[in-house]
This record gives sequence, C-alpha cells and structure tokens, in this order.
Amino acid sequence: MEIKIGNKGRITLPLKLRIMLGIKEGDYLTLEITSKGILLKPKGPSVKETWGIAKIEKIEIEEIEEALGKE
Repeated sequence: MEIKIGNKGRITLPLKLRIMLGIKEGDYLTLEITSKGILLKPKGPSVKETWGIAKIEKIEIEEIEEALGKE
C-alpha cells in the first residue's frame, strides 16, 4: 500500500484500512520506529472511554452470608 505525504507531513489512511482496523476520527495511534521503518498501531481505549463499563450492583449482606454458607 502506498500513501502520499501531504501538507505539513500529514498522511491519510485509506477508508478500507481504517474500517479494517476499527480506527475512527479522533482515535490515537502509537508510532514506533523499528529497524524496518515506522510502525503505527491503534492505541487502546482510554480510561475516560471505559469508565463505567463495569456495572456493580448492590448486594445484600444476606446474599453474601448465604454464599459463604453462613445463615
């Protein structure tokens, strides 16, 4: 795949590649310089994006005691 360097050193990743990698506008990539060239990798989700995903429900003390075999 060939990509042209644009104004101010910018590159545009083709749409098919962005879809294949799940990259969307505003996402971050990490850049790594290797012996073979430049490696771009999608950066994982931020804490801000994942905050609140785990839902913690209220548990009654009786449920805990029952699970421990204490009634």
